[in-house]
Amino acid sequence: MEYRIEKDFLGEKKIPKEAYWGIHTQRAIENFPITGYRTPFSLIRAFAIVKKACCMANLELGYIDEKKANAIILACDEIIDGKLADQFPLDPLQGGAGTSTNMNVNEVIANRAIEILGGEKGDYSIVHPLNDVNLHQSTNDTYPTAMKVATIVELRNLSQAIARLQGAFQRKEKEFAQVVKTGRTELQEAVPLTLGAEFSAFAEAIARDRWRTFKCEERLRVVNLGGTAVGTGLGAPRSYIFLVIEKLRAITGLGLSRGENMVDQTANTDCFVEVSGILKA
Repeated sequence: MEYRIEKDFLGEKKIPKEAYWGIHTQRAIENFPITGYRTPFSLIRAFAIVKKACCMANLELGYIDEKKANAIILACDEIIDGKLADQFPLDPLQGGAGTSTNMNVNEVIANRAIEILGGEKGDYSIVHPLNDVNLHQSTNDTYPTAMKVATIVELRNLSQAIARLQGAFQRKEKEFAQVVKTGRTELQEAVPLTLGAEFSAFAEAIARDRWRTFKCEERLRVVNLGGTAVGTGLGAPRSYIFLVIEKLRAITGLGLSRGENMVDQTANTDCFVEVSGILKA
């Protein structure tokens, strides 16, 4: 295998020549071999959507060169379309609250954009993972936002599956409307009821589960993109903070909004506890 050499403040690392990731990802591969699983591609795809929105906002406001921005956007689109999926090897459990995954996404986008512009991987004078791809961003606003976008998409897929299951139960309710069986309480025979009535109870329970997936989405649609490291927006222009949400909303088609208290949205992720509770219920 051929390698290229990349450098950072800690020293040098050999990177597989054909890899689109860079030195930060390579260090994370070595530092966090914890579960043997990879970060779900649904999250990576959502991350690419967030990066695209950020680049579009920076381009519109004149913070990034148009040629460079177009290459970054094209690289994001390729990831969104499912390409380069093998370039995201990191374990989902890692130190740094997702910094390694953020850098993995930044590096893959940067190196693909470099290729698009005719350069060679690792030549970050053309497109830089931090100075260009991560411009006006932090792991602490992009990662939670990507998680929320990915979770909404997955919950909507789940909701469709629940609807199909509910419909199947309702059909059985009608089919077995005249089938009488013995109802049981505490594992003992009690009184008669129809098998159709039993399936109707299944359908109603599933319907409530589906309703809960819609209700928790209300919290997931509030994001902290633009809040940068701690929610104050330090390091990001005010015009960017407001525009980037509009760009993300337009790309996703989701009713996303910027949190009124961005420090809260950055520090607290209780919405995911709510989602977890619903999935376990």
